[in-house]
Amino acid sequence: MSAGSAGVAPAGRVRAARPSPAELTTAALAGDRRAVARLISLVEDESDALREVSALLAPHTGRARVIGLTGAPGVGKSTSTSALVGAFRARGLRVGVLAIDPSSPFTGGALLGDRVRMVEHATDPDVFVRSLATRGNLGGLSWATPQALRVLDAAGFDIVLIETVGVGQAEVDVASLADTTLVLLAPGMGDGIQAAKAGIMEIADILVVNKADRPGADHTYRDLVAAVRMAGGRAVGGTAAGGETEAGWRPEVVRLEAATGKGVPKLLDAIERHHDWLRASGELERRRLHRAAEEISQIALAGMRARLGRLNGAAQLADLARQVTSGRLDPYTAAATLLAAIPDPHLPRSG
Repeated sequence: MSAGSAGVAPAGRVRAARPSPAELTTAALAGDRRAVARLISLVEDESDALREVSALLAPHTGRARVIGLTGAPGVGKSTSTSALVGAFRARGLRVGVLAIDPSSPFTGGALLGDRVRMVEHATDPDVFVRSLATRGNLGGLSWATPQALRVLDAAGFDIVLIETVGVGQAEVDVASLADTTLVLLAPGMGDGIQAAKAGIMEIADILVVNKADRPGADHTYRDLVAAVRMAGGRAVGGTAAGGETEAGWRPEVVRLEAATGKGVPKLLDAIERHHDWLRASGELERRRLHRAAEEISQIALAGMRARLGRLNGAAQLADLARQVTSGRLDPYTAAATLLAAIPDPHLPRSG
């Protein structure tokens, strides 16, 4: 066999066989970081092996606490994420980070990437940082985030931090994935006023005024506290700004200087109070059930889109389009007709 033949490296050395999905999963469950990285790559690449991997991971999931960090660009999300990683590691917890980055218009990959994030944790074997590209997905997350989260959960990480891309007031998808959502704000950005508006402020479990050493931080903090109190509910636990109320949970407001670590212990205390309330109230189970339902729906919709794609250019679709354009048919009826024509691989064929 020549040096370039299959199964033999150019130097004549036998090339190692690529691990199977089952082997990768076994290695990831044992804490192999490279296996974890490769499984997440399978997720991003929409590998045919993903269904098998997901089935193998499923019995090992549901243990990680998921904390989302969101906010407008420039509020210090990455610095705050790094500070939280250090604080959780000081408590002996394994930490995974999914950092959502903008996509390259040329390669579709993450523009920033995990190479430049949280360098101080790079040599810690109990910290895993992965950048995921949005690939045009709106809402601040990558479409691959739920399954990547499942990989880290099964691999034994106690805490998974999800840092969103930072797209502004409409960046709310993280709330559907996180047990606890932190909304970061900074003085001088008008965030106190935004607190009274719909959108990103409404998803906060904890409001974090980062860069609290800057001018205007006290004013921002007071505005947020006032906005939270105006939302209603008499506090029965937590802090004066928020915490558990008679009606549920009212967001706490916390000052933070992530660059120096000042305020991190108080932020951790607020996170713990929220987690305690989640468990005691049953909200933790409700949120995780909602998360699973959303994940199932997205996978089902992706399968439906794939089947629709196979019909593109078909005579039926072209005919329906002509009927809608001419006004002979409405688009809802046309869509129902098209859906009825999609073959279901799980149903026996008639005849």
